Amino acid sequence: MLRGLWRGGGAGGGRAVKRRDLDAMFAPSRAARRLPHDFVLDAIADLAPHTKPMFGCTAVYVEDRIVFILRDRRSSPRDNGVWVATTAEHHASLRRELPSLRSIVVFGGSGETGWQVLPAEDPLFEEHALRACELVLARDPRIGKIPARRRRARPRGTSRRGSRARTVGRG
Repeated sequence: MLRGLWRGGGAGGGRAVKRRDLDAMFAPSRAARRLPHDFVLDAIADLAPHTKPMFGCTAVYVEDRIVFILRDRRSSPRDNGVWVATTAEHHASLRRELPSLRSIVVFGGSGETGWQVLPAEDPLFEEHALRACELVLARDPRIGKIPARRRRARPRGTSRRGSRARTVGRG
């Protein structure tokens, strides 16, 4: 362990450098968050899912398709649960298999959205979430979307052709 070290000007004129806990120095700066509803990842582990942060939640991808978002937030707890990536044309058939499935409300509006949620507050939440995982394992085409590619932001001062914008001086 490091003992008190002295830096500075010679005999008695230095200042003390505080002793530091080496474990604390090399620990991650933030405690790793526990993923909400992580049983979903266990259920589809054979497909080697990967996750990314999205909307303050955790997006779950299988290959290049986003299949779920796992959400457990204090703000708007009504939409906590497993969000299912699908399209409006599949809502009715998925609801026959997953009766608690409904549109999310956190983004506002009262219409149907492509994102549907299996609400964590539902008594059959885990059963329905595991059934959705079975559909993903079976490569059901009703679940999953390939996200649109995001355009890279251009550096400030560049035009679409890549040349720097010219500034015209006054005077």
